[in-house]
Amino acid sequence: MSTNKKKVRWIKHYNSAQKILLVGEGDFSFSACLAKAFGSGRNMVATSLHSERLQVQKHWSSEEHLEKLERLGCLVLQKVDVYEMSYHHTLKHMKFDVIVFNFPHAGHFYGYTETDEELIEMHKELLRGFFKSAREMLVKEGAEVHVTQRNDYPYNTWELENIAKESGFNLKEKVRLEKGDYPGYHNKRGGDIDCNRTFPITFECFTFKFSLHMENTGNLLQKNNEHEHETNERASQWPDFEGGFSSTGHSQVPTLDQKPKASGDMGLENTGDDHLQENNDDHDHEINERATGDMGLRGIIAAVGMIFVLVCGNKLIRHMCRK
Repeated sequence: MSTNKKKVRWIKHYNSAQKILLVGEGDFSFSACLAKAFGSGRNMVATSLHSERLQVQKHWSSEEHLEKLERLGCLVLQKVDVYEMSYHHTLKHMKFDVIVFNFPHAGHFYGYTETDEELIEMHKELLRGFFKSAREMLVKEGAEVHVTQRNDYPYNTWELENIAKESGFNLKEKVRLEKGDYPGYHNKRGGDIDCNRTFPITFECFTFKFSLHMENTGNLLQKNNEHEHETNERASQWPDFEGGFSSTGHSQVPTLDQKPKASGDMGLENTGDDHLQENNDDHDHEINERATGDMGLRGIIAAVGMIFVLVCGNKLIRHMCRK
């Protein structure tokens, strides 16, 4: 007796019967690896923080993988921020069995290294925003969220498991990452310096698999309100970052200008010597700065012109009076 049932294909933790969301993709090589193993990408949605144009500028190797994903039927979405992905105009209508975030990172800022408390707090806020959004997007109890990251210092100070618990997630399993399990996957650095290069995947890299249990979510609203108040208190003490936090005491979550950008597949290095900056929305921030500078320059020129006219006018009047 014949059957129309398709064979379920597996690659490590993932299979072709799951509805999978991948966020913070670097050059989309991880998504392409899964789609190739499944023989189709129709069960997947792959996303990036960057616009389509900026994506190719930062990770030019992504073109090949994006073409493969398109051929295999995977939905690719650009400019998806993990803080707000549950409200995204396309994603808000979808539910997933697995949500994957590889090497989450809030970005690099001039003068700060990975061991600095301010930057560590930004990474924590990124994770909080991600888990808060992810819990609204799972198809049912028992669905999973996978976060892959290093578990050595200073990355083990991000308190990944505790932050997941704040949103009702329990750690189900922790599995050491073997890059060879994902043929063709190339983890990428973030920022603007050597951003298409890979970074070392050490023996301390793990995939943390979390599951959401409804009994853990009863007091989440109260906890979130308390956390938001604590966040505001901390933010008032933090220094200004270029394009990141401000020291006004506002919450980081509500607006894009007041929270670290949510990128994955970032370069994870302890030295912080490379001053990497996220440059989103086609460099709007840079354009605004240039526009502000032009306006200031025009004001100076106008003031100098007025002074020149007044001086010349006084000289002309004195000369006429002598006559």
